[in-house]
Amino acid sequence: MSEHTPLPPAKVPGQPVLNVGFILTDNFTLSAFSLLVDQLRLAADEGDRSRPIHCRWRIMASRSEPIRASCGVTIAPAGPFVDPAQFSYIVVVGGLLHTGAQLDDEAVAYLKRAAKAGVPLVGVCTGSFVLARAGLMTGRRCCVSWYHYQDFLDEFPHHHPVADRLYVIDGDRITCAGGGGTADLATALIEKHLGRSLAQKSRHVLLLDRARPGNQAQPHPPIADLVADDRVRRALLLMEQNMADPLPIADVARRLHLSTRQLERLFQTVMGRRPAEFYRLMRLRYARFLLDTTGRSITDIALESGFSDCAHFSRQFKALHGFTPTDARVSTAMADTAPVASSLAGQRLFD
Repeated sequence: MSEHTPLPPAKVPGQPVLNVGFILTDNFTLSAFSLLVDQLRLAADEGDRSRPIHCRWRIMASRSEPIRASCGVTIAPAGPFVDPAQFSYIVVVGGLLHTGAQLDDEAVAYLKRAAKAGVPLVGVCTGSFVLARAGLMTGRRCCVSWYHYQDFLDEFPHHHPVADRLYVIDGDRITCAGGGGTADLATALIEKHLGRSLAQKSRHVLLLDRARPGNQAQPHPPIADLVADDRVRRALLLMEQNMADPLPIADVARRLHLSTRQLERLFQTVMGRRPAEFYRLMRLRYARFLLDTTGRSITDIALESGFSDCAHFSRQFKALHGFTPTDARVSTAMADTAPVASSLAGQRLFD
């Protein structure tokens, strides 16, 4: 089932049209929770009055103690688990993966009861891991961040993670990679139940740009995730983190406690190119991503990608692709769709 599958309707007459239950994991990601709940709050009432008229939300837990986010902020649950059938959705907000169990047995049992009752379950950030561990994603497509793609495959080799889009709707299971994509998912849920006007109102008050569809590509991942050699992988991460102001290759080698010549040989063996050449291709790949997915000026993109000026960038871009950045943007506009960049490969670099 695609991300365009109609979302299930709210089921409880006489209650707010959109009623959402939240389960926060230990070390949950605060931004993923806040981006979703604040849009519900703003859609629920006129202005910024926050009365739960059109929407209602409840944070539930098996214990009354505050739940700690990964940033150290704590949030107190409103109370224990209640009948899941009263909710339009139950959202699991995940966070850090490797700090122990994310939920206790009572919370997992509640999710299973909710699934049996037909309540749509939403996994945000690493909430997808929680649903998969509970056996609630079997046979379903599951959206994960490119950052946790390999973690998911390692733990669930028989599942089919998707890491090239913001969120995925598969029947009564919705999974979201987290980050800014959570805001886009919130907009989709609000628009489905309350209409476009209230969905837009929430985004406008929060100063968010237009909502992205679920099938839009996640921002590109580090190529380093695809490389086995630890020294080359660390070099690539340094390059990824220094796009706008590229590091001299000698500095990259020094930070890895290698000579420049050793790094040159490693790159030639592992990547088939010299490090400076690969660094330039990475920056051109990043620039192409910005051209395809943003409305920023070509000059801004050139500078953010580490090129001295627009003319230098255009020459390098055309030498690689055979057409100019302006041509690329015109082509994208004519097609009326941005290319979906693979979050797992970045094959353009290797063509």
